[in-house]
Amino acid sequence: MASMDTGKGTSRARRDSLLAIESQVQKWWDDSDIFQAEAKETLPAPGEKFFGNFPFPYMNGFLHLGHAFSVSKCEFAAAYHRLRGANVLFPFAFHCTGMPIKASADKLKREIERFGNPPVFPSESEGQEIAIPEVENASEGAEVAPDKFKGKKSKAAAKSGGQVYQWEIMRSFGLSDAEIARFQDPYEWLHFFPPLAVEDLKAFGLGVDWRRSFVTTDVNPFFDSFVQWQMRKLKSMGKIVKDVRYTIYSPLDGQPCADHDRATGEGVQPQEYTIIKMEVVPPFPPKLGPLDGKKVYLGAATLRPETMYGQTNAWVLPDGEYGAYEINETEILVMTERSALNLAYQKISRVPEKPTCLVKLRGSDLIGLPLKSPLSVNEIIYALPMLTILTDKGTGIVTSVPSDAPDDYINLHVLKTKPAFRAKFGVKDEWVMPFEIIPIINIPEFGDKPAEKVCNDLKIQSQNEKEKLAEAKRLTYLKGFTEGTMLIGEYAGFKVQEAKPKLRSKLLESGEAIMYSEPEKRVMSRSGDECVVALTDQWYITYGEEEWKRLSEECLASMNLFFDETRHGFEHTLGWLNQWACSRSFGLGTRIPWDPDFLVESLSDSTIYMAYYTVAHILHDQNMYGKCTAPIAPQQMTDEVWEFIFCGGPYPTNSSIPSLILKKMEQEFNYWYPFDLRVSGKDLLQNHLTFSIYNHTALFPKHHWPRGFRCNGHMMLNAQKMSKSTGNFLTLKQAIEEYSADATRFSLADAGDGVDDANFVSDTANAAILRLTKEIAWMEEILATDSSLRRGPPSAFADRVFENEINIAIKMTEQNFQNYMFREALKTGFYDLQAARDEYRFSCGIGGMNSDLVWRFMDVQTRLISPICPHYSEFVWRELLKKDGFVVKAGFPTADSPDLKLKSANKYLQDSIILMRKLLQKQISGSKKGNKKGGPPPTAVTEDKIIGLVYVNEEFDGWKADCLTILRNKFDAEKKTFAPDNEIMAALQETSVGQSADFKKTQKLCMPFLRFKKDDAIKLGVQALDLRLPFGEIEILLENLDLIKRQIGLEGLEILSAADPNDRAKAGPRMSLLDQNPPTPGNPTPIFLFSVENSEYWNIIKPFPFILDDFSKRRYLFDCFADETHIHIFRDCFADETHIYIFREVVALLAAGFWAAIQILEICFDNMFNWDEWLNNVTGKFDIERNSQDVVCRLLQASWSKPSFDVVKINFDASLDQGSGCSHFGCVARNWQGNMVQTVAGFVGPVESVLHAESLAAYQGLLLAFKLNMTRIIVEGDNLRLFRELLQKGRSFVRCPSPIGHFSNLMKAMNITSISLCTRE
Repeated sequence: MASMDTGKGTSRARRDSLLAIESQVQKWWDDSDIFQAEAKETLPAPGEKFFGNFPFPYMNGFLHLGHAFSVSKCEFAAAYHRLRGANVLFPFAFHCTGMPIKASADKLKREIERFGNPPVFPSESEGQEIAIPEVENASEGAEVAPDKFKGKKSKAAAKSGGQVYQWEIMRSFGLSDAEIARFQDPYEWLHFFPPLAVEDLKAFGLGVDWRRSFVTTDVNPFFDSFVQWQMRKLKSMGKIVKDVRYTIYSPLDGQPCADHDRATGEGVQPQEYTIIKMEVVPPFPPKLGPLDGKKVYLGAATLRPETMYGQTNAWVLPDGEYGAYEINETEILVMTERSALNLAYQKISRVPEKPTCLVKLRGSDLIGLPLKSPLSVNEIIYALPMLTILTDKGTGIVTSVPSDAPDDYINLHVLKTKPAFRAKFGVKDEWVMPFEIIPIINIPEFGDKPAEKVCNDLKIQSQNEKEKLAEAKRLTYLKGFTEGTMLIGEYAGFKVQEAKPKLRSKLLESGEAIMYSEPEKRVMSRSGDECVVALTDQWYITYGEEEWKRLSEECLASMNLFFDETRHGFEHTLGWLNQWACSRSFGLGTRIPWDPDFLVESLSDSTIYMAYYTVAHILHDQNMYGKCTAPIAPQQMTDEVWEFIFCGGPYPTNSSIPSLILKKMEQEFNYWYPFDLRVSGKDLLQNHLTFSIYNHTALFPKHHWPRGFRCNGHMMLNAQKMSKSTGNFLTLKQAIEEYSADATRFSLADAGDGVDDANFVSDTANAAILRLTKEIAWMEEILATDSSLRRGPPSAFADRVFENEINIAIKMTEQNFQNYMFREALKTGFYDLQAARDEYRFSCGIGGMNSDLVWRFMDVQTRLISPICPHYSEFVWRELLKKDGFVVKAGFPTADSPDLKLKSANKYLQDSIILMRKLLQKQISGSKKGNKKGGPPPTAVTEDKIIGLVYVNEEFDGWKADCLTILRNKFDAEKKTFAPDNEIMAALQETSVGQSADFKKTQKLCMPFLRFKKDDAIKLGVQALDLRLPFGEIEILLENLDLIKRQIGLEGLEILSAADPNDRAKAGPRMSLLDQNPPTPGNPTPIFLFSVENSEYWNIIKPFPFILDDFSKRRYLFDCFADETHIHIFRDCFADETHIYIFREVVALLAAGFWAAIQILEICFDNMFNWDEWLNNVTGKFDIERNSQDVVCRLLQASWSKPSFDVVKINFDASLDQGSGCSHFGCVARNWQGNMVQTVAGFVGPVESVLHAESLAAYQGLLLAFKLNMTRIIVEGDNLRLFRELLQKGRSFVRCPSPIGHFSNLMKAMNITSISLCTRE
């Protein structure tokens, strides 16, 4: 529901009323400290307490809808447990550790130094666009730098090489120029954004104990002390070591770049290669002249050093940019600049971290160089051109092994077979032609020349067939490694996977190769530079250590992870995770205690802070920065104190902290820990959440290990990725202002529950506004008229059903909340319950609803929706229902066990009503097939003349009973399986049915019935094989006669037995319908009887009284389009075209609906009109589904234009038969939505002219408006002359004055306020 039916103004008014309620309710909560959680003196029993938390968001901007989605999962869970009576702790903190804030602050400072304060940027006068930061679906704990965007560059950015100014980003946050300058200080960010986040979260209705909030980094001395204790303890346990390792590194920042330090490339690891040193044989060409006297090598990076025996050449990219780089005092390596930079940070450069290039080269300069390559059978090979080399992978130089590499094979093949290609790059024949494939590895199925075989098998002819080449490599590479056997060299006969590490070590030890690493994919740091792989000496946490990994796997096995995908993700991460660099030299945070030049990196200070929540309120005294007058000073929090609180250490006798406070902190931790649930975006699974498991198993005993992680997908907004650059973005504050907090929460609950990406739909939020406010209005109305509700205990069938539906809603919603499936909880606890209430209102009819049930519904509905829409529920609870206390702690509603038999009975009733309605419509409209069989003509009547006969057969009999008996005997209820089909058929043949002479005929009916019932039994259980339903069908239908009559519009209704001859006789001429569709248990057969009264004018659903004798040679076609194309559709359906009369816009026929038109065609033309042919023509020409009742209606609507709002349109038309002088007319009134209001059609005796006939039709149209009390109308017809006469009002017709006069007089009598006369001519 994208917008309210009542218009945007009302929509805003409804939204504003919710905002006012929310403000009022939040004050109630604040005044009562409703969400403050206190530990009890005794440890909680299972289920008595709930501790849920959420990764603290990074504070370099405002909270957005992605944060709100993830945090809502924890909020709904906490609210559910609070509602059921648990003691709930839901704390919230703010992450500021790391480099993004510091990097942004430094960037501001540089801009002010360069451009002034406020800065004047280049090209601003040209209309610089403000660059808006692109906020991805970053997880709550991730650091999202405010200076990283996507999308179009501003004009300034375009002129400045892509630079985006931090000042403009700060302006986009709504800050003034005077305020922005303060943010040069990184600590200003820490004091600006967290308080705003608290305001937004309070407005959201988050049930948080705000006393326990804090910010990270050394700005909070208590948390700083906590992190230092954690790091010292890990180091003392040998979990933190100093080591030299390859790591992703930011040259600009001068430190490793972990996942949360990256703008792009999260999860990317170093990829290790072997660089083969292919010596360039002197003399050097002129381009390499400056290198004379030095050892010069082409450096080829490979993942397969074991294949070097088969080298035939080296490949270079002709247009590629290379350089000759010094790797030591005497050796030069030719490679790309990017790979040289990586090597320089891996200490393979004459000047560490600064590659020195002696000569810039292009690939074309290298073609033809003679090379001596390690292990190669060929003593000299040459550098040759390859056009598909990627210079952002490896070194840009590739060794060629055509025996095993499909790319090498096909490129060498092209060079050999295409002289023109060789000539293009100046390749001499002696560099190529002598070199043949050298078998080096045998692979089962592919032989000893696997590349040649797979290329031939896949019919690869060119190096440009990338998809085929990728498939060729997929087929051979893995199989070659796992199953291949070496054919050559000292390890001939060894498996490839055994020989590979031995050969690699040999090459490295001999100095013929170099170990080299680079990022698997491109990684950009948040400072804006491309990262490399560096060999760094720093502090690492030893994740992956075998015993620690085993404990982490044990912890994982005991946890509730809710989804298999989440468990698989953790298992995969534990499989590959290894040492993690935990120190940084740039940014904000806590200093490494034993090495204060370094900071603890942002993912390493956020692994066990959930424990800190348990005591934060005691340390902070409600100040998130730890700057307070609490009785404890930060320096008092020694390691001995932390050990005592969190690890069961000895009482710190030397501590000056009062004993009562120490014991209180210990009690708080032991009461709340372990936490029960941590909710997070799935992207934190591979780092933060796994680190949390590791650290908990290292620092805490088993009974304090985490109990559950619930991961969710990212948040989309209206099925599109959230993006500031496209405008598809909402901050949390904006969402609340636009929809209210409860409507936002409602839509977030509806957005999705799994690990797939969820979708916040604006229409759902708008619909929630309408639903919640309308529900309040309904309750107010009910409470105001409570005295009119039915008193006494609920006793009617509708009462029992509604009470049962309430019980079902309670049970199912409780189960959904327990499973943290909040979308399902919203469905069962709100949508389904609302539908049950609406059905109950209608079912009660004149008797009205039961007061006790209505009050129970309002109570239950208010409680069930309170975890999702707490403000609405609190308002209803206190202001409307006048209940004491707070609904958020009112207790989960209790319910009796659902009556499944009653639910089945109600489903039977509702399904039967739907069936009756459809069959009544079908019987009214009739069918061509029925007429051809000589049955009674389709008859149409007004609703108050319809009598319904519902025939019931409550028990299967005959062959069906035999089938069910056999199936029951052959069904295993526990396993829900049946005996083999041949055994079932053999049993059937032993019955009386099987012994009958016509068994083969009956068998054709038995087979589908048996299949249907077997499926039912497997799905529903053995009760599906009962001969009777678990309730009396006749009893249910008789108890609800009034409801059935009201829903279908019947004057009378009887419930009859299909087995009673007297009851069957009541069907009269319709008995054939009973024979054609006999009732079975669960499927009654309704039949409808009615009569027709004659009248001068007939309602549209009545047939025209055509005198067929007078018109036996004439054909009447009804075309609703007034164009020749559609006329032909009708014309083709008749045997001859004599006297074709076309009603253009005969609105009283086709406009009223498909079924009415068919009646007229069938009655008027009998068998002379080929309806099937007409339908085939229409459906074929207009691509409309055949047998759809919308065929004619859809074609009609294409030609009819809607009037404006609150105007009724009267269409009329008439025809004149020149032979008899008789006229036929029709009129229809439709509202502004195109819905039919009323119709009239008739047959008139001789008239004098077409104009006379048209004027009579126009008069009838106006009379129709008069009868319906319409005052603003449009009268539309197709006779221009008639309209000219009507517009002159006073002028009368010479030949037919009466109708025009009547028309004018009737207009005056109706006091019409607005009339338009228009013609389609």
